[in-house]
Amino acid sequence: MAACSRLPLQRFLAAPSPRLLSCRNVRAESAAPGPLYPPVLPSRSAKSKSAKRRVLLEFYEQLRGAEPQEKIRGLTRIQRMKYVVYPQTFAQGADQWYQHFTKTAYLPGLPDKFSSEAAPHQELEVEDAALSELRSLVCNALLQENWHMKKGRTFIHGQQKQYVRPFVTNIVSGLVHSLARTNPVLRLSSLDFDPQVNFYWVHGERTIPRGHRSGRVEPRRFQIDDKPHSQIRIPHQLPEFVPLEAEISAEVPVIQLEPDRLPLFRRQYDNNIYIGAKLEDPCRYGHTQFHVVPDKFHRDKLNKKNLPGHIEVFLRANAITSLYAWTGAQAMYQGFWSEQDVSRPFVSQAIITDGQYFSFFCYQLNTLALSSFSTPNNPRKNLCWGTESLRLYERITDGDVIGWDDNVLKLLVQFLLNKPQN
Repeated sequence: MAACSRLPLQRFLAAPSPRLLSCRNVRAESAAPGPLYPPVLPSRSAKSKSAKRRVLLEFYEQLRGAEPQEKIRGLTRIQRMKYVVYPQTFAQGADQWYQHFTKTAYLPGLPDKFSSEAAPHQELEVEDAALSELRSLVCNALLQENWHMKKGRTFIHGQQKQYVRPFVTNIVSGLVHSLARTNPVLRLSSLDFDPQVNFYWVHGERTIPRGHRSGRVEPRRFQIDDKPHSQIRIPHQLPEFVPLEAEISAEVPVIQLEPDRLPLFRRQYDNNIYIGAKLEDPCRYGHTQFHVVPDKFHRDKLNKKNLPGHIEVFLRANAITSLYAWTGAQAMYQGFWSEQDVSRPFVSQAIITDGQYFSFFCYQLNTLALSSFSTPNNPRKNLCWGTESLRLYERITDGDVIGWDDNVLKLLVQFLLNKPQN
């Protein structure tokens, strides 16, 4: 019988052993154990902050897969006290406040596509085709309301209604009809007079100062109820002025004060989002809005009070709020909202006039997520371009228009000739 012999252990440790290697591999590839219990969620009926946040996030998840009409109904269903933003306001520095409310950066001048260097063929086409005809059309409409018709003295604050609004109605109808031969999209457009445009949104938070809910934090709600003189809607979207993610040097003003200091007042009534037509209308995109300043807006009185800069402040505030409400409602008609931000820019134009001076503005909506859970630090900002007041003519004497400026007419025609890329 053979005797038992002991082998040294060092010999086995030095040699590569498949058993040891397999054990090491198994230990390295072992996955971490998962949670044994489901996460504890706050109760839906509780009054804590986490419970309210859970209810809100679940409501947002339901809206993500809903139709645009259901989204608008769900976001505007509950009425709360909200700040009513008036586009035409005489408040000092209103344009800075409105830029803050809508997260809009203002850029002096117009986009590059409206410059003479960027669109020489467009200007040449208008000059060769119908510029003289358009000039006579506007002059005849101007003389019709201010010279040929024997209109008596207007009542207090009734001059714009008696002279300017009929003049703007005639030139808008005539120019759209005449330029439809050059711009095919105007043939398919819808021209609305005295439309209603509404937009409701949330931006920032406020602490309730008094009452049984004092100390609680709620979102700051806003509502714009605008009524332009007229607007043109088209079935296709206008091209963007700049790319969606372009870096713009202009900054958005940040105001730490409450909107009551502007002043703005809070009211409670129906929350409305409306572009001037229903969702079933094929013309769901905006082209150009026309606004007429109110009768209380007097350039000579503001100049006498040494407030010439307030003229442009009033016009900028009107353009920013009106175009933000219009483009924002267009984006929501397409299914976008604060938690589902826009994937493409929405572009619209505006012309504000008192019959003699014209101001031109372009707006590009880049974001609706002003206060969003999904994108808390949103780098996007909306953009607004605008000109100062441009005088179309100097005066009317003996049935003749003195001091006519063709550049203002050409810019007006260029705005109407803007068309979608497709």
